[in-house]
Amino acid sequence: MTKPLEAGDAAPDFKLPGDSGREISLSALRGAPAVVYFYPKDDTSGCTREAIEFGDSLGDFEALGASIIGISADSPQSHDKFRAKHNLSVRLASDEDRSTIEAYGVWVEKNMYGRKYMGIERATFLIDADGVIARVWRKVRVPGHVEAVLDAVRELVGAGDGTRSTKA
Repeated sequence: MTKPLEAGDAAPDFKLPGDSGREISLSALRGAPAVVYFYPKDDTSGCTREAIEFGDSLGDFEALGASIIGISADSPQSHDKFRAKHNLSVRLASDEDRSTIEAYGVWVEKNMYGRKYMGIERATFLIDADGVIARVWRKVRVPGHVEAVLDAVRELVGAGDGTRSTKA
């Protein structure tokens, strides 16, 4: 097993099919911060709430120059339905073969009611303008999470002197 990604590591690049037929790649976002969040499944309660909350704060993130991308193993068609049903504004990327999900170390063994299975760990990565991970949140609980990520983006861009902030 490889070492989990942490602040200071280079963020694995990806090129994935996005919603509405758009391709999404991390390298295309270089030069500005990016928030990449992984979620288990379209149209489930926690995932829907997380996507709506990121969408509700999208203007605040964009004002700081930051992009937001949600990634799950759902198909682009599922993403399109999810976006339409909940009027979502965040971009969603499809990783059906889980290559990016695995590269970020969020394909993990889960345990629910004594049943073990493999699934996506809800996790968020804040990536700086140079493609370096500035902050990682694992086993995310949705309430308060978007505000915490937004505060971290503010801190990151507030550094302003070209240095990275890896403060927890």
